[in-house]
Formats: sequence, structure tokens, C-alpha cells
Amino acid sequence: MSENLSNLLQAVAIGEISPQEALQKLQYLNFEPVSDFAKIDHHRSLRTGFPEVVFGLGKTPDQIIAIMKVLYAKSGQAIATKISSSVHSQIQPFLPDLQYSAIAQICYLGEVQSNQKGKIAIISAGTADLPIAEEAALTAELCGFTVQRLWDVGVAGIHRLWQHQHLLTTADVLIVVAGMEGALPSVVAGLVSCPVIAVPASVGYGANFNGIAPLLTMLNSCATGIGVVNIDNGFGAAILAGKILKLGK
Repeated sequence: MSENLSNLLQAVAIGEISPQEALQKLQYLNFEPVSDFAKIDHHRSLRTGFPEVVFGLGKTPDQIIAIMKVLYAKSGQAIATKISSSVHSQIQPFLPDLQYSAIAQICYLGEVQSNQKGKIAIISAGTADLPIAEEAALTAELCGFTVQRLWDVGVAGIHRLWQHQHLLTTADVLIVVAGMEGALPSVVAGLVSCPVIAVPASVGYGANFNGIAPLLTMLNSCATGIGVVNIDNGFGAAILAGKILKLGK
């Protein structure tokens, strides 16, 4: 966004556009109304380092289409999370260049570019945790970070984890996704020196309580250096990892 503003001011300075035209463009530079249901925050990337992302749950296909069009027109990228396959099939015809990951339930417009420093490793305890782990992985990649994936290495077969010590020790931030009892982040955090972000998944039998059991396990971990995000919040884990890495620039 700062580049857009700089380009606009330069265009006025050399006479490519008039001050009146620039004023018209500036009225929506910080936020932009979309019909009567949304106000797109174009300055979010300036304030937080990451652009606004559409949370798909609770929005109609028409609302998602309209918001993504505005985001893409202004910044060249638009991302929407928690998009089911059925919703994707409804919005795809109106956004022909839309890319979609059915596992991560993320759709996006724009190129994926690895232009940020640092490596994020994402680990899932079980195959059932993949949707949340992949949400974190794809979000991090769309934000420009290099991502390594390690799936299905939970505590029920912990020897599988030992085969990947190099991945654990070379990552700058680790995101660990686990359902059931949620023990894997504690194990991982006891092995590494980098920050560990734990993501409880709503996977498990009845006493899992849709992710509350692993959430409490992670909050009560005796291993240090763990941060815990909300249940099934792979997106939030990726953004937190990105903010941690940006501090090291």
C-alpha cells in the first residue's frame, strides 16, 4: 500500500494525473465500502505487515466474490479462508483466475511468491489434522514465507518424529497441529530452541470436546516457549509465525 501511495504522488508530481483525480483515488486508499455489508481495510498491511483476509464462514458467495474483487483490484492479491467446496463451486465462475485448495479450504487470487526471510516448519500429529495444518502452510506461503511440511508424526508413533530431527532444528518457527489429547507440541517444544506455535484441532472422540481437550493440554504444557492459538486456527498460527520472523529482519 505504501508503494501505491508513492506511485500516486509521483504521478501527480510529474503531471500524469491531476490533483482532482488523485483526490478521487485517495478517498478509498485506507478503507473502501463494499455495498452495505463490508469495509475493506486497505491499510492493514501498513499497520500489521499482512493484508486483510476474508473469513468465509457466515458470508454468502456473493459477498465473498465482491470483497475478493475489491481486494485484488487494489493490491493484486486476495485470500479467503474456511471456503467449503460447495461455496468454491459457486464463486469460481465469477473469479476465473481463482486458485483453490480443498484440503486447506482456502481460495486466493494472485501469485505465490517466496519473498520473506525465515523458514516455517509445520507439523501435524495425524492425517485427520491435515486440513488445519494445510491452512497454516498455505497461509504462510501466500504471505511469502518458505514452508516445510511434516505430516502424521504424532505421539502414538513418536519414533516417526525422530527421523526428522534436521527439519526440527533448522526451522525458525514451528507450528504444531494436534487433535485428540494434543500432546505433540509439548514433545516438540522440549526438543527445539525456536518458538513453537501450538494449534489444537477439533479431532477426536467425545472427551476431546471438539478441541477443548487439546487446547487445555497445550495451555498446561510443561515445555517452555509455546504459544497457543484458538481451536482450528491454522490461519492465525501462520500469521503469528510470520510476525515473529519479521522481527528478525
